[in-house]
Amino acid sequence: MYEKKTKQVSFDENPNSFIGAQLSPDNRWVKLAQIIPWARLEDLYHQTFANPKVGNPAKSCRMAIGSLIIKERLKLSDEETLAIILDSPYMQFFIGMNSFSARAPFDTSMMTYFRKRLTPEIMVEINRLIVEASKDEDNHNGDAGADSGTPDENSPESSNEGTLILDATCAPADIHFPTDVALLNDSRVKLEELIDHLHKGSDDKKPRTYRQKARTLYLRFARNRRPRKKQIRRAIREQLGFVRRDIELVKNLLSNSSNWLTARQMQYWQTVQDVYLQQLEMYQEKKHKVEDRIVNIHQPWIRPIVRGKATANVEFGAKISVSMVNGYVMVEQLDWNAFNEAGDLQTAVERYRERHGCYPERILADKIYRNRKNHQYCAGLGIRMNGPNLGRPPKDKKLYDEQKRQERSEAGERNAVEGKFGEAKRCYTLSRVMTRLKNTSEVSIHMTFLVMNLEKRLRDIILLICRWLAAEQLAFA
Repeated sequence: MYEKKTKQVSFDENPNSFIGAQLSPDNRWVKLAQIIPWARLEDLYHQTFANPKVGNPAKSCRMAIGSLIIKERLKLSDEETLAIILDSPYMQFFIGMNSFSARAPFDTSMMTYFRKRLTPEIMVEINRLIVEASKDEDNHNGDAGADSGTPDENSPESSNEGTLILDATCAPADIHFPTDVALLNDSRVKLEELIDHLHKGSDDKKPRTYRQKARTLYLRFARNRRPRKKQIRRAIREQLGFVRRDIELVKNLLSNSSNWLTARQMQYWQTVQDVYLQQLEMYQEKKHKVEDRIVNIHQPWIRPIVRGKATANVEFGAKISVSMVNGYVMVEQLDWNAFNEAGDLQTAVERYRERHGCYPERILADKIYRNRKNHQYCAGLGIRMNGPNLGRPPKDKKLYDEQKRQERSEAGERNAVEGKFGEAKRCYTLSRVMTRLKNTSEVSIHMTFLVMNLEKRLRDIILLICRWLAAEQLAFA
């Protein structure tokens, strides 16, 4: 059951006290709460309930989203987030509490339910509302920028305005580096757990699994720091044999046992069978690639993403394609499978037109985006892409030198999105996604960019106030 709140807690109504606690209007959490459109977020959150009049009372939208913002902004765990909310009246005000309380407003496990409730689609919409609110405020204050003004969408003479920056990155998941032998060993251990569960309460003799022998062989291989190819193949062959035997035992127990597997156990059961078939195929054909390769049995949707970076040639997590306009970042595509980000350029341009009413004047993107199809698309809309044109360079040396200077200058501008990736991975949690479920991991990734946009908007407001104060001082001088 969810009761929609039409009125949010406001600092202006009671600026001097929060049940005995003196709150300062200059506090960062008070300022952040004032720039978030809670009423519009309430409408989105209310739609996630199929029947809001049924069930136990749910936590408010402000408490759910506010708690996740605190967690991401301070880079905390779920337990630490609840602990710091209990310690600070400012954070209790931020999540919508009317008074300071020494009792926990919710249990730690509710953080997971908050992430489950906020789907990736809702997070994209919330992020859009934050960016639009900042744009409306800039227009209201007469801030001249690339996105000021909204030309008529139906007018063919609408001029292109603004700069669109595109790039992609990977958000690594919290898994250990996968190897074939370790993956088969994890599958064997999980199969042994299923065998123990299915045999529990049965009067029949428990089938032999050779788990001690399998464990000894695996540890003998794992202690070898530099195994040879023959040793690796032998270890894979040994673990394949143990896994094949355990799979047959589970199949027999499923047909004869009175116990049933839970939904989570059924997911593991299907995953370990897929792992066995993939590893058997790679072993028999002596190859190291297979379609939809599973690298972790606990998170089977994770795929290897080849990035070619100096620190890691291959990363294991979600690949993210983003667009950046005036310092605000929007997620264009999030997928656990590797994809070519060049295919997102046209979609990003059309979304830019929907948000701003016109096409961008120029696009700053990496070399992978500058293919013939995208060049033709941009040329038809009067959009200029950074970098050299396709084909031979011009014969005019002055023109060629001017193009090179412009290319270097725009490459420096494009580095702004690389700085955003660095900020998301150093200051927030994009460098290692700690959540275990697919949906909650996607929500955590979206939350990172949402908090970054909130921080950007807060900095812009403070800068605008400083400029206004400076102008007032000059007027009185």
